[in-house]
Amino acid sequence: MFLPASYINTMRFRTLCVLALVLFASIDLSVAQFKSKSSFSPGELWLDNNGVHINAHGGGILLHQGIYYWFGEHKWNGNTALVGVHVYSSRDLYNWKDEGIALAVSEDPASEITKGCIIERPKVIYNEATKKFVMWFHLEYKGRDYKEARVGLATSDKVTGPFTYIRSFRPNAGHWPIEATDEFKSPADPEKEKALKGRAAVIGGRFVRRDYERGQMSRDMTLYVDDDRKAYLLTSSEENQTLHLHELTEDYTGFTGKWTRIFPGNENEGPAIFKHKGKYYMISSGCTGWKPNPARSGVADSILGPWKSMGNPCRGTDQEKKTTFESQSTFILPAPDRPDSFIFMGDRWRPENSSDGRYVWLPIEWEGDKPVLNWHAEWNMSVFSEK
Repeated sequence: MFLPASYINTMRFRTLCVLALVLFASIDLSVAQFKSKSSFSPGELWLDNNGVHINAHGGGILLHQGIYYWFGEHKWNGNTALVGVHVYSSRDLYNWKDEGIALAVSEDPASEITKGCIIERPKVIYNEATKKFVMWFHLEYKGRDYKEARVGLATSDKVTGPFTYIRSFRPNAGHWPIEATDEFKSPADPEKEKALKGRAAVIGGRFVRRDYERGQMSRDMTLYVDDDRKAYLLTSSEENQTLHLHELTEDYTGFTGKWTRIFPGNENEGPAIFKHKGKYYMISSGCTGWKPNPARSGVADSILGPWKSMGNPCRGTDQEKKTTFESQSTFILPAPDRPDSFIFMGDRWRPENSSDGRYVWLPIEWEGDKPVLNWHAEWNMSVFSEK
């Protein structure tokens, strides 16, 4: 059967039009889906404006000029850093726009952040005086597993980057914690040191003295800026046995030498901190690798302590309490336009498929002066108005 060329061209044109309509319809559907999101669904896939699961693990959030910026580990094919630190932006916390890679790993094998190193728990704060965005993160050199326990530092003039890597170090080399006594600072008696075992040795300062010259260990970490604009690094140290709180310099790029130990010998990771009605609160986790465990909470009248344990903040079934709803704390975010209201941010790690790790965000609720977490399969900001 013979068909004229004009007919064939018309059919081709119509086919192309149909394909174009299908393509644009799918794009419009994706955008509509993105714009219509108005609630959190903990543990479910969380798509960005491109319809891709958000890749910002172990992250933290910065509010700058009315926009929220979510910085986190870009996971791909395992736990080593093959891409860098990803950043997303949002005006409502439900819907997120992909802003690209804020800090990229280096292709230079001599670089401390060369591809294949470990970059974890990136947090960004803004310094009003210097007009710089300052990023801190846990860094392990390539091929060294978790033996270095260092903090990495990067800065940028623009919130979304690109950030420039500055250096890495261990905190407060040559400085004792503020509560250290003369006996604590003195060289340990070999016989007494040998007699101390386990937790008693940690509490007694064995690791602090060991790392005094080199600087204290730093693994899981977060940043906190107080009302007076003083900033602090809160980090897991002493072989993950004790939390350290380090005061940062005025430009947020170094340490003042003022630091304190929190919960010595109690094995805390994933620290997150917030301030509620004049008191400081913390949520952290135990140390069980990638497997979830019961969360811990604490309170203090001063950020430098002393800190008091408040136990597991989770409510619900035994399984939920034992696993913190299958998550680990990473950050506490003040809820927008709701004074003294906060959002718990946790990660549901999936080491067998790291980029598919999910996010568990839950409202922090209260039992008297104790922060608690209840499971909400779906929720939005109205939960704070109902209390």
